[in-house]
Amino acid sequence: MRVSDFDFELPESLIALHPVEPRDSARLLVVRPGAAVQDRHIPDLRTLLRPGDVLVVNDTRVLPAELRGVRIRGENRAGVSFNLHKRVDAHTWRAFARPAKKMALLDRLELGNGEGELLVARIAGKGETGEVTLEFELGGAQLDEAIKSHGAMPLPPYIGAKREVEERDKTDYQTVYAAEDGAVAAPTAGLHFTEKLLQDLADMDVALERVTLHVGAGTFLPMKVDDTDDHVMHSEWGEIDAATVERIQARRAAGGRVVAVGTTSLRLLETASRATGQLQPFVGDTDIFITPGFRFRTVDVLMTNFHLPKSTLFMLVSAFAGFETMKAAYAHAIANGYRFYSYGDSSLLHRAAHPEDDG
Repeated sequence: MRVSDFDFELPESLIALHPVEPRDSARLLVVRPGAAVQDRHIPDLRTLLRPGDVLVVNDTRVLPAELRGVRIRGENRAGVSFNLHKRVDAHTWRAFARPAKKMALLDRLELGNGEGELLVARIAGKGETGEVTLEFELGGAQLDEAIKSHGAMPLPPYIGAKREVEERDKTDYQTVYAAEDGAVAAPTAGLHFTEKLLQDLADMDVALERVTLHVGAGTFLPMKVDDTDDHVMHSEWGEIDAATVERIQARRAAGGRVVAVGTTSLRLLETASRATGQLQPFVGDTDIFITPGFRFRTVDVLMTNFHLPKSTLFMLVSAFAGFETMKAAYAHAIANGYRFYSYGDSSLLHRAAHPEDDG
């Protein structure tokens, strides 16, 4: 399909720069293919979900992965910044650099926020779209702690271009169930949940299952092709263990629905279902790219925020609930003042039928 098919006009006033308070008071647009959309709110999940359903959340934890400092080349020093986006090994990360064109192999970097010992690295590789490979002197858990100490929350470009990172972003941009360090962007659909709401859902027999997909900053990169067939996705690391698969399958077998919280959970679940058509344990990288025509094997309902025009995520939701359905849903959201993107409102999408679906 043409990337331009997924374009729409979004007033800048609808880009949310902060979340609503409390975080579970956001609006929720319910979308069912062939039915009128419903304007609801996040607490209405207590009636929109059913006993026996299973919520699948991404428990990745966002690292404060924006690092600033100086590039040193001989006597020359220049200010630089990096957004880490994918761990390579104990000492090495891939990152997006600014200004990337002025980076050279083996440049020495001294990064930090002025507190404690500097974080020292070198440019070990250069790629496309401003990507570099950073090799740090520290490694493993020591490197993780140093990144946490010196880094800032890596706000998405559409927020970071409009305001500075604030102290509150440390909690605002993290889910309440975050556990596994490694993401450099939040799985934002999960930002709407509170401990109280999760407990209320558990009390009505909606199960909670955790998977891990370390979201990369590549999710924010604009598509630079005209045809979706020509786009190459950045890979992200994820894991679903065997016990989790067994519990999800048991819920499905008993008639419960699999409700993916966020496109990251959905992408991992569908990656783990591709080989056999049934959900299987999975560990490794995924670069799955979901566009209209994709056959979903595991996810029945998707809870997700509102995405950018011409983005891979708007393509994903169009594949899930139907292209025309989502165009109409987004038009309704814009006309009714829904707040968009990471700190914005949410939607609850029901899967459209696929010609190859059973029955």
